[in-house]
Amino acid sequence: MTTQFDAVIVGAGFAGMYMLHKLRGLGLSARVYEAGDGLGGTWHWNRYPGARVDIESQEYGFSFDAELDREWQWSERYATQPELLRYVNHVADRFDLHRDIQLDTRVTSAHFDEATNEWRVVTDQGDDVRARFCIMATGCLSTPKEIDLEGIADFGGAVYKTFAWPRDGVDFSGQRVAVIGTGSSAIQSIPVIASEAAQLTVFQRTPNYCVPAHNGPIPPEKLADWGANRAAYRTEAKASPFGALFRGGEALITEVPLVESEAEYERRWGVGGLQMLAAYPDVGVDPKANAIAADFFARKIAAIVKDPVTADALTPKSYPLGTKRLCVDTGYYATFNEAHVSLVDLRKTPIEAITTGGVKTTDGHHAFDAIVLATGFDAMTGTLNKIDIVGRGGKSLRDKWADGPLTYLGLMIAGFPNLFTITGPGSPSVLTNMIMSIEQHVEWISDCIAHLDQQAIIEATPEAETTWVAHVNEVADTTLYPQANSWYMGANVPGKPRVFLPYVGGLDLYTAACNDVVAKGYEGFVISSAAHA
Repeated sequence: MTTQFDAVIVGAGFAGMYMLHKLRGLGLSARVYEAGDGLGGTWHWNRYPGARVDIESQEYGFSFDAELDREWQWSERYATQPELLRYVNHVADRFDLHRDIQLDTRVTSAHFDEATNEWRVVTDQGDDVRARFCIMATGCLSTPKEIDLEGIADFGGAVYKTFAWPRDGVDFSGQRVAVIGTGSSAIQSIPVIASEAAQLTVFQRTPNYCVPAHNGPIPPEKLADWGANRAAYRTEAKASPFGALFRGGEALITEVPLVESEAEYERRWGVGGLQMLAAYPDVGVDPKANAIAADFFARKIAAIVKDPVTADALTPKSYPLGTKRLCVDTGYYATFNEAHVSLVDLRKTPIEAITTGGVKTTDGHHAFDAIVLATGFDAMTGTLNKIDIVGRGGKSLRDKWADGPLTYLGLMIAGFPNLFTITGPGSPSVLTNMIMSIEQHVEWISDCIAHLDQQAIIEATPEAETTWVAHVNEVADTTLYPQANSWYMGANVPGKPRVFLPYVGGLDLYTAACNDVVAKGYEGFVISSAAHA
């Protein structure tokens, strides 16, 4: 039996929840399918120790409802995963979202039926539904990278994955623990694991730049300031490149005295957080400017980490500062000063295999009781490519994206009518405060659906898609981002096309572009009656 909805939403994280709320406001029926057994998307899956947001809590929460913003009080500057989950469920309760969300259900296919101009969506639980709109709220970092470590299945101890952490946690007391990977998940979890383990060895291929969180309870005066100026701060954030209150100057670091830039970075280091990136606009585009900023970071690492060899290994040298996601840490560098913590530089001594008793590198064998895998994600396209998505003429999305993702505005794909992607490739997404990008996308999609006649369909034109993809690449090529083998480039996944995935022009310019498209009568889209499509 086939069930009919106006819309199917795939994913019940922040994006899927807000999309459901907006569609209800239009009087449409919708069903959300979520693979997990709870709400929250990335915050449901990533339960590893130390997991917390890297945007300040107030700015990360939803902005669409002032009363929601007033009634929820965050306890810390950077909220932990459990607090974020409490917030997610509070939002779901407040707006009565649960009744239209089906958990423990993974969408396996979505095929466009040209005879009826509807999407047929099938799940692993046997659901077979039809909907006029199919909206992918699948998240940018929701599909883990395949584990390709030889012998990992033979390891005799416990293996834990940061992206699928045991719900009841793990007690590492008295254990010899290996952590493989030094991305954001590892950087957040390593200090916590080190506080429990008898021995901790970190296996690092590529070091990451980190800035201190200086986390703690939110001071009452800051809460009061936010309450008094919330609307103005939200407006400022939405009109900024980052979607957050990262205030920067217009002066170029190459044109100010070194003592001045040093003082500015010291000030920002004392504040902490990702606003370090906003200090000088030329750092992301000019190698000379970037080198000045990178030298400051290198000296900070050397000042914190007592062993010069370890400090040197923890200092990035193979890519410009900021071209891989900057990490916000709590005691990460200082953890390597602990006597029971050591670092293995895989650039010098690569892993040969996982054995029954530990990890074998070219330099010898390391014995462990437990291994933690923090090996990253197939970012932005991984989850969409796992679903069998087929558009007009039987064309699959996997085939269309074989050489890299093609979208118009990161919102729609030519040949896939009435299929929307929230924070899809070609949008600012991961280069911004994700909540602001999610809200902008959901509101644009909602307005678009409201604009359509009852039976109309909308589809991006191939020409508009080609032009937008060229623009995304052109803007990226003016920056230093392509110089890093990052997940922004898809370079962390073997065989994945090496293309820049997000849009680096900034949330402010991107929002203006989206609004301009609408002002010009949905320029770059074809809107037609379903009866004549």
